[in-house]
Amino acid sequence: MFKVKSLNKISPLGLDILKENAIEIDDEASTPDAILVRSAKMHEMEFDEKLLCIARAGAGTNNIPSDRCAEKGIVVFNTPGANAEAVKELVICALLMASRDIFGGVEWVRSIADKGDEIPAMVEKGKSSFIGPEIAGKTLGVVGLGAIGAKIANTALELGMKVYGYDPYLSVDAAWKLSSQVKHATDIDTIYSNCDYITLHLPHIKEQTHHMLDKDAFAKMKDGVRIINLARGELVCDDDLMDAIDSTKVARYVTDFPNAKTANAPNVIPMPHIGASTPESEEKCAVMAARQTVEYLLHGNIINSVNLPCVSLDRMGESRICIIHKNVPRMLNHFLDLIGKENINVAHMINKHRGDYAYTIIDTDTKVNGNITGTIGALEDVIRVRVL
Repeated sequence: MFKVKSLNKISPLGLDILKENAIEIDDEASTPDAILVRSAKMHEMEFDEKLLCIARAGAGTNNIPSDRCAEKGIVVFNTPGANAEAVKELVICALLMASRDIFGGVEWVRSIADKGDEIPAMVEKGKSSFIGPEIAGKTLGVVGLGAIGAKIANTALELGMKVYGYDPYLSVDAAWKLSSQVKHATDIDTIYSNCDYITLHLPHIKEQTHHMLDKDAFAKMKDGVRIINLARGELVCDDDLMDAIDSTKVARYVTDFPNAKTANAPNVIPMPHIGASTPESEEKCAVMAARQTVEYLLHGNIINSVNLPCVSLDRMGESRICIIHKNVPRMLNHFLDLIGKENINVAHMINKHRGDYAYTIIDTDTKVNGNITGTIGALEDVIRVRVL
């Protein structure tokens, strides 16, 4: 029986899926077959050779040493899109908060709470201090058009906004979900120069997106631009942001990733990383993470991996051989030669690669014994072999 350990509280809906598939949940296990995690930091953890996969109930995997896991043949999953509705709703809320000085107005009203019967007159007199523009008719730039970005772009159109979208890695599936009214920006500068509001929905990749919003980017933006960052704090250079706010280049910045510089800065609305903090989102993430774990443990299928190839194959035949290996020439030839020497007939197979790594699934017509695991596993560039 497979054992799964959870490092954080996971929705019972996800845990029930594991139980339905005869997978034991043991949060005290020292050598689990799989780990479910949300926010727990795992970079300092040592992993037993028995560990097969780590499923992150959420989109970001910065808390998991994904590269080290790949080297050990440990698949790391995330759950893209499971929290899309929750984040979309908060971004729409952030658009309104960035436009109308809602928080300033609320704080001011609370400051005069002791004025008694004078409050209504004071409110009428003071409300002009909190004026802000409507979002209808304004232009929104959506940077990153994945599951979340596409939903935001479509909803903004329904709210009367003009929308530009930029994503150099736009997938076919994402493109199908995007309204034809979203204007396609072929470069990021188009977003900067045309948009009154900019919302970020892309991962933090040190070599590519770290501090992508810096002084050069701010200089290209419209005066008074309003920026929403519910993606990753590291996408924005805080020092350059403060300068842009001081110069009124940036009218307001809404972030879900506050820090020492932004937590109490003027014209910054800091939120405590609540983008996906809804019971519905947590349930969807847990269910997706559990299903992906089941698919890999029981069937060898890799769905939504962030560090190894995503490979799925309907089962046929008696046994399934699953091999994680280096992406080098002639590996398939070696596998098939060894299988043939054991008089095993191949019913179906699939192989895909991702960077330095590859994954091969081979279904066989006959029952495979454990000998083939050791034979294939002895090959120099093989990382892990399982027979299911």
